[in-house]
Amino acid sequence: MEWFTADGYWLSRLVFQRALAGIYLFAFLTAALQFRALIGERGMLPVPDFLRRTDWRSAPGLFRLHYSDRFFAAVSWTGCAIAVALLAGADSHLPLWAAMVLWALPWALYLSIVQVGQTWYGFGWESLLLETGFLAVFLGNAHTAPPVLVLWLLRWVLFRVEFGAGLIKIRGDECWRRLTCLYFHHETQPMPGPLSWFFHRLPKSVHRAEVAANHVTQLLVPVLLFTPQPVASAAAGLMIVTQLWLVFSGNFAWLNWLTITLALPAVDWSLFATPPAQSAPPLWYEIVVLAAFALVVFLSYRPARNLVSRRQVMNRSFDPLHLVNTYGAFGSISRVRLEVVVEGTDEEVLHDGTVWREYGFRGKPGDLRRMPRQFAPYHLRLDWLMWFAALSPVYARPWFGPFVERLLENDRDTLRLLRHNPFPGVPPAHVRARVYHYRYTSWRELRATGCWWHRTYVRDFMRPVSLGPSWISPTRRS
Repeated sequence: MEWFTADGYWLSRLVFQRALAGIYLFAFLTAALQFRALIGERGMLPVPDFLRRTDWRSAPGLFRLHYSDRFFAAVSWTGCAIAVALLAGADSHLPLWAAMVLWALPWALYLSIVQVGQTWYGFGWESLLLETGFLAVFLGNAHTAPPVLVLWLLRWVLFRVEFGAGLIKIRGDECWRRLTCLYFHHETQPMPGPLSWFFHRLPKSVHRAEVAANHVTQLLVPVLLFTPQPVASAAAGLMIVTQLWLVFSGNFAWLNWLTITLALPAVDWSLFATPPAQSAPPLWYEIVVLAAFALVVFLSYRPARNLVSRRQVMNRSFDPLHLVNTYGAFGSISRVRLEVVVEGTDEEVLHDGTVWREYGFRGKPGDLRRMPRQFAPYHLRLDWLMWFAALSPVYARPWFGPFVERLLENDRDTLRLLRHNPFPGVPPAHVRARVYHYRYTSWRELRATGCWWHRTYVRDFMRPVSLGPSWISPTRRS
């Protein structure tokens, strides 16, 4: 079948595959370094408990066969090793079938992790990585030209990511329609980056232009992905520029980098490089790709219907393997930034003069003088969930109590998730949490005080608690 492959897209595939391998590396590294405190056997939401509550049909994966922290660590570090091999181009030195197996391995391993990740893995970019990783299995390697059908499916994923995000904004918060959402977003986003303070201080006219450009990029440009070249390449290029703007202005794990990666196969590089000699694809490969294409088209019905629905939902998987999903973000924008500040004291008896010392998180705002750091594409899962907890204690109900309990024990794995432990020797006697309103300082305040943030006490999130016979889950006291 002469139409089956597109020789000119060999470089697009190569760049896409190496970029995707890099994202896999960050995903597995995040899992390996954080899982014990979050979902390990002694974690805040233990995997064994989750497995007892669910069945194969709802969450299939390797850990249905066996779970231990050692096995989870082996899966995560194996995923890292495979990602490094793919990043180095190992698939190009293998037969076609072996290259497909090599790309299937990180997908299967990461699917198993997501299936037991619970709240900690409830982000849209988990499903996006799995959907993209599944399609990458069928892209082939240097021995054959890229299959046209898979290239179109990758554009279909990118279209849903961008168009879905655009629709949820237009249908959601009125500030998107009034072009005023970025008056607030750079300050109230889940995890600001080192440039977010400066983005927030841009003139309001620039913020309005940002929103207008976002609407064009997410609602009009995605349609151009399905037009002939060079228009499709230009559309992909605009999306890449927009995503880089988001990379510089915040920390959204690997969402922006994966969206950029998805745009790469839509670019026609044939004008810049001559394709190498490639053999005709074997019949079995054509059959496998056609079967995968048919499966994705069949599973696309519900996500496509969701796009046109007035009750559009964001970041939803419609099948247990996360093969075809729906995406979107920031349908509503917070006008003020609330932060949960966790504090402890070593005083056994509390009184009005009790000295409380603050725990420091790696990414979320805390210390007023600490400039936000850049962590993406690495994903600080606890810091992200703390942002949701500040919006409502409901988001923290399953895990905040166990988190505080581990702080009272000076649990080593939990403390590794933090930047600063004010009790390095003896655990605290009591822990409490309070909600503060954070805002960026002005230029004048920054010069005078050296503070990037100003905060005002709002309310208690959790009254002081301690370990002992009277221990009550803090989330019940919220």
